[in-house]
Amino acid sequence: MRALMQDRPLDISSLSRRVEQLFAHKRVVTGTVDGEVTATWRDVVDRSRRLAAALDEIQVPRHARVGTFGWNSQRHVELYLAVPGSGRVLHTLNHRLFADELAYIVTDAADDVLFVDRSLIPVVWPLMDRLRTVRHVVVMDDGGPAPLPDDPRILDYETLIDRRVDGVPTAAVDESDAASLCYTSGTTGRPKGVLYSHRSIVLHALLLLGVDNFAISERDVVLPIVPMFHVNAWGLPYAAMLAGSDLVLPGPAMSPQALAGQLARHRVTFAAGVPAIWRALLPLVDRAELAALRMVVSGGSPVPDTLARSWYERTGVPITSSWGMTETSPLVACSRIATVHDGLDPDAEVALLGTPGPPVPLTELRLVDEAGERVGHDATTPGELQVAGPTVASGYFGAGAGTDAFTDDGWLRTGDVATIDRYGYVRIVDRTKDLVKSGGEWISSVLLENEIMAYPGVVEAAVIGVPDDRWGERPLACVVTTGGARVDVADLRSHLAGRVASWWIPDQVWQLPAIPKTATGKFAKSVLRDQFARRGQSD
Repeated sequence: MRALMQDRPLDISSLSRRVEQLFAHKRVVTGTVDGEVTATWRDVVDRSRRLAAALDEIQVPRHARVGTFGWNSQRHVELYLAVPGSGRVLHTLNHRLFADELAYIVTDAADDVLFVDRSLIPVVWPLMDRLRTVRHVVVMDDGGPAPLPDDPRILDYETLIDRRVDGVPTAAVDESDAASLCYTSGTTGRPKGVLYSHRSIVLHALLLLGVDNFAISERDVVLPIVPMFHVNAWGLPYAAMLAGSDLVLPGPAMSPQALAGQLARHRVTFAAGVPAIWRALLPLVDRAELAALRMVVSGGSPVPDTLARSWYERTGVPITSSWGMTETSPLVACSRIATVHDGLDPDAEVALLGTPGPPVPLTELRLVDEAGERVGHDATTPGELQVAGPTVASGYFGAGAGTDAFTDDGWLRTGDVATIDRYGYVRIVDRTKDLVKSGGEWISSVLLENEIMAYPGVVEAAVIGVPDDRWGERPLACVVTTGGARVDVADLRSHLAGRVASWWIPDQVWQLPAIPKTATGKFAKSVLRDQFARRGQSD
């Protein structure tokens, strides 16, 4: 027997209708190179309709991929609505990638049109001869000084949407239709395309409103510092539409000073970014007015204990850790203080919030050992973390299809090694490829890095395994210090004694001016391994 309920699709056009009908007066603020621009949600939805009509005019086919090279801005939000709402697929591109990677991704996606912030034209235009499927480049003038090429493929965003459009219907879409496309960071081979559905995006946005997750509400002022090219800014623009929140966007003004100014000036209540952002903002928080701030979320890489403690001591707001992947929309787990943790002292609470926490609703987790057997959730036994749920990918788009990242029974192999306790709280131990196996025993680079960063003067630490004749592998600590001060290796080793097992303590410490990072801000350990190998060959 089938239920007698209305069969209405969970699609992105429902978000634009809701925010226009109920929250048209609320603000969308965008930072620019010389100030800020403020619009209302009514303005954003109206302009997105005109943009959808413009896509028809320049004959962008249904289901075509529409690429974006943009900062976090009002125009990017308009693309978030217009492209999937009109039956096309939004493809957000990370302009920080290398040219070869960008050319590969645009070609693999077969993007039909690119929307590019003017300040990013120098990144995109040199690639055009390699982007055979791209018919037009629509320039969004963000005040950048880059000269525009004299080429008929160049179109102006504002000219394109400068028309009155009354009651343009959105395309009829099925909730399982593709809505947006993001590519993985390519840390293990070529970047792979993750194709989100309208349904998965709406469900993910709803999850962010949950009181035990991000608890985003109409009273919030949301600042997504995480880039809009990175997994749809973790779904925050869509969540803000559902809740009716004010949305504050940095635009190209991404300096710590500019971000601190936005946090204070707009009385931001919720902000999300990666640990590097919170580390850069830390010296400024004493002088910024942050009384309105209720929640700071961090993701992308583990939050060092020293950063978490310093942030809480200076602001009174703990950093709440989250965990996810491009393949998971991305939120899978979000930390919180549950009733079983009542009575923890403040330091213990800060430490707990620095771990990924339990899974969000609708998402299931399991641990599997090297033999493929399930691992118990006892908080100590590690296993590969696998994920399933309606906001989790079932395969890859384009050339990435056919990988072994998915199990026979449909779970995503995350490549992370973790433990889970009886209440579902996850602790990431390492990436499977980053574990160090010394003398047949595993060493967690993540846990070791955290203890190294607790040593005075160490700003960043990355641990990699290097060949060793006796033990097979030994951990090498790559460190960056404040002001480049020299590390006393013997003292650092003494600091680690008692904090980690004796055989975890690195024999070598390699001091660097900076640790190489991926385009999404994670430690590029493959680069470190290559650098160490070249260093060994030259010795």
